[in-house]
Amino acid sequence: MKNCIILICISLLVAACGTSKNVAQQTETTTAVTQTGNTQVTDATEETQQVTQVMVNEMEDKSNEDVVAVVEEEIEIEPSVIEAFDHTSWDGLLQKYISAEGNVNYSAFRNERNILQAYIVSLGENMPAENWTKEDKLAYWMNAYNAMTVDLILRNYPLASIKDIKDPWNQRLWKLGEKWYNLDEIEHKILRKMGDPRIHFGINCASFSCPTIGPRAFTAQLVDEQLDWLAKNFINDTQRNTITENSVEISKIFSWFAKDFKEEGTIIDFLNRYSDVTINNKAKKSFKKYDWSLNE
Repeated sequence: MKNCIILICISLLVAACGTSKNVAQQTETTTAVTQTGNTQVTDATEETQQVTQVMVNEMEDKSNEDVVAVVEEEIEIEPSVIEAFDHTSWDGLLQKYISAEGNVNYSAFRNERNILQAYIVSLGENMPAENWTKEDKLAYWMNAYNAMTVDLILRNYPLASIKDIKDPWNQRLWKLGEKWYNLDEIEHKILRKMGDPRIHFGINCASFSCPTIGPRAFTAQLVDEQLDWLAKNFINDTQRNTITENSVEISKIFSWFAKDFKEEGTIIDFLNRYSDVTINNKAKKSFKKYDWSLNE
């Protein structure tokens, strides 16, 4: 089972560093790819074999300089696990238009709004099913929320703040399946009910004080690691939280959604899971003013 082909690793390779058809010669720690670029998948499904072969063929002319380092970082998953939905087009847009600081280049983003809209249409045509894993549903709905937020801004751009838009979180602008959705419904009636407070670091409200939008699309295989990274990144961001041993001045997110963060203890307990500074249980607590300036 540990030796199965790991589709998420291959997709990351294509996006980040590329490879060539002789992947096998570069990856001695996996038995998924064998002689002369022909792909054989041990204990994998026939569908996985076909998908992998197509991917290998498409990678023929790309550099394989960093292949070994990435592939050898094994992720142990079931052989039959395949992403329920392909978020590749949204991932490509994030890589183009999100800066290292997490700011969004909305002005340039407008040039490819057609790709964004096509992605949202594809979301609507592939609603989560009962047999989807929790991870697939998390990835789907957080990506949907962020894509729709960007689309909302582009519909009204230029502007100084999302709050310049009338009822920004209550506009039903996006049809998924047979229903028109707004951002509030996705956040409060779907994502929060999934019982993971880290979603508050995964969804973005297009404002400076929000957790920054992630640099890559969420995927089912990596969503847990992605949410941990985003939580740690936000909590230790000194522009959004000031944390010392005996006092914390933290984002109002921890006030607005206090119930979510207290499911397994106090807010201080939650902060200490990710904070670089260990906070005393009796530390003085206050909240920062929220900056609703557009995150560009």
